[in-house]
Amino acid sequence: MSEMVRFGVSMKKGLLKNFDRLIAERGYRNRSEAIRDLIRESLIRAEWTLVNKETIGTITIVYSHKVRELSDTITALQHKFYKQIISTTHIHLDAHNCLEVLIVRGRGKEIKKIADHLLSTRGVKHGKLVTTTTGKRIE
Repeated sequence: MSEMVRFGVSMKKGLLKNFDRLIAERGYRNRSEAIRDLIRESLIRAEWTLVNKETIGTITIVYSHKVRELSDTITALQHKFYKQIISTTHIHLDAHNCLEVLIVRGRGKEIKKIADHLLSTRGVKHGKLVTTTTGKRIE
C-alpha cells in the first residue's frame, strides 16, 4: 500500500456543508474517501483525452426491434469493431423494446466513435457511453 499524505483544503463554509450532506447521502464514511474518489474521477476523465492510452467503458442502448433492419445494422457495427467490442448483453424489455450493453476497450477516441455511431443510428431510442479506466494508472 502506498504511503498516505495529509494535506489541508480551504473552502467556504456553505460549500463544505453541501459537500458533507452529499457524501453522507452517498454513504461515505469520511471526507477523505470522497475526495479520493473525486480525484480519481478527474484522473479518469483526463485519461480518456489521451489518444494513445487504452480505456474501457460500456455503451448502453435501448431500441425498438421493429425498426426495419436495425438489428442487422447493430450486428454489422459490432462485427466492424470486433476488436474494441469485447462483450455484449442483450435483453428484451417488452414485446417491442430491447436493451443492449456493449463492453468496449480501446483508445478513447475509437470508443467514442463507436458510441456516437450507435447512438445516432435510426431506431435507437436512448443510449449512453459510460467511461471508466483499466485501473493501470490509478491508485
